[in-house]
Amino acid sequence: MSQQADQAETFLRELQDRICGAIEQLDGQARFEEDAWTRPAGGGGRTRVLRDGAVFEQAGVNFSRVYGHQLPPSATAHRPDLAGGSFVATGVSLVLHPRNPHIPTTHANVRYFEASKEGVDPVWWFGGGFDLTPFYPHDEDVVHWHTVARKVCEPYGADVYPRYKKWCDEYFYLKHRSETRGVGGLFYDDLNEGGFERCFAFTRDVGQGFLDAYVPIVERRKDAPYGEREREFQLYRRGRYVEFNLVYDRGTLFGLQSGGRTESILMSLPPRVRFEYAYQPEPDSAEARLADYLKPRDWV
Repeated sequence: MSQQADQAETFLRELQDRICGAIEQLDGQARFEEDAWTRPAGGGGRTRVLRDGAVFEQAGVNFSRVYGHQLPPSATAHRPDLAGGSFVATGVSLVLHPRNPHIPTTHANVRYFEASKEGVDPVWWFGGGFDLTPFYPHDEDVVHWHTVARKVCEPYGADVYPRYKKWCDEYFYLKHRSETRGVGGLFYDDLNEGGFERCFAFTRDVGQGFLDAYVPIVERRKDAPYGEREREFQLYRRGRYVEFNLVYDRGTLFGLQSGGRTESILMSLPPRVRFEYAYQPEPDSAEARLADYLKPRDWV
């Protein structure tokens, strides 16, 4: 690995530790269990999963560093000239599935990628972001989420937040449902503009900003009362998470195509979910209200 990849890996390992510590403190009951794994073709990682907690039904925070001599198709879709080249990829990815339907599900990911091939200049880039998927949305939560996202981006230019917010809305979109996965956040990929130090600094700020965006929402909603109706709706809407991750998500495709650890790749899936044929919420109900949030909107 290059010195740049070493720097990224050091930060990402520390970020995993920091986020896991904060989630355990927030939950107050359960602890993460770690699976350290190795990839036969090169590399490995640390998968940490918290289950059956007081706040989180399941929380997965995964660190990985994999390398190899054959880039998978998902990594060369936008750079076909690199097909057949070698690569190193390192990142932290998390998905948190709360028990209370009033707490949104959330996802965050930050990653670094290098690729090289004889006769082609080596390339590197960063990617990542965070997004929020509420079931019973509250405007103050969504505004807070996007306010933090905008603050993370401000030092890097006035155009960064609107550009990456739009990218998030477009990426986390279920075409077959004609709806966004949630209320968005930030998404970026193939970032190398401005040099390594600037791109690395931005990625660090995104990774560290996630807790500032999410923790206050959890603290605000974790004691909200709910019943079987809300729980059933939460399980139904979790089905959209499954659909997106298995049909569209580039990270899932890259992991499976590159021979990654299947359990770690699919840790993002919810522990319980239900599908219902042709479900329609009652008109003017709290469940019907969610549809108004599943299209891009300016929140700040």
